[in-house]
Amino acid sequence: MSLETILYPEIAPFDSGRLKVSDLHQIYYEQAGNPHGAPVIFLHGGPGGGLSPVYRRFFDPKYYRIILFDQRGAGQSTPTAELRDNTTWDLVSDMEKLRDKFSLKKWMVFGGSWGSTLALAYAITHPERVSALVLRGIFLCRKSEIHWFYQEGASSIYPDEWERYLKVIPVGERGDLVKAYHKRLISVNESERLQAALAWSRWEAATSKLMISQASLNAFEDPILANAFARIECHYFMHDAFMPSQTHLLEQAELKLKNIPTTIVQGRYDVVCPATTAWELKTRIAHADFHIIQDAGHSATEPGIAQALVAATNKYRNL
Repeated sequence: MSLETILYPEIAPFDSGRLKVSDLHQIYYEQAGNPHGAPVIFLHGGPGGGLSPVYRRFFDPKYYRIILFDQRGAGQSTPTAELRDNTTWDLVSDMEKLRDKFSLKKWMVFGGSWGSTLALAYAITHPERVSALVLRGIFLCRKSEIHWFYQEGASSIYPDEWERYLKVIPVGERGDLVKAYHKRLISVNESERLQAALAWSRWEAATSKLMISQASLNAFEDPILANAFARIECHYFMHDAFMPSQTHLLEQAELKLKNIPTTIVQGRYDVVCPATTAWELKTRIAHADFHIIQDAGHSATEPGIAQALVAATNKYRNL
């Protein structure tokens, strides 16, 4: 089955705009689907990834009021690639500002990869505001997960692409690659900053699908996208996603999400966010529907993953 037959047809927003969320930041938002439908908030990945039109297509537009936004510094939000006042908890606060703007009591929260991290952070902070959770490619931003993907682990599966990622960093700094990249991504030297951003972004683009996608590689050759994506990701990873502890999300999920309908979708061969993290979350949220997609990696647009996500949103549309 092809992606085009799985997702709902392309749809344009019926509303878009900007919301001032701090003295520094404005976030871009859009709405699509049914203005009077069941509300759902879509959380993009990265952090720093920004929106794509395909994200509107996981939801039945007859039933859902689909709300999407570019997180601080990402996509069409301004200032672009800004790291100041940019933390997980700032983004949680921004979601509440959006909910208040649209006068919504509850909404479904849908997020994959970093979007799953943010979805969990929001849900444990405001469980009374969440009608359901749909989570994909689970990421908890723990040191062990960062080490696997950016230091040692995934490197053994993609040695050819790893060589490109490694080449930017001198041998003497390779003991802590995230730190070495961070140094370059905040550099005042524009050439150095862009070289690091493009290498960082290509590494993720190359590993995100079961089969390497040239379209994904091409997308991350955009200097503006790569700069925002790499800078913001690395900023969050250097600060452990601003979590109070490595176990915070798991512990709080177990305590606070018991009454929230939840679906977890995970690619068996997800190299970016390995399935062990999704399994750990499942053990803490025992009631969750848990789906391992046997022929998929990380991306939401792999057919098996997309099919499971659409099935989940169809299931929850009448909540």
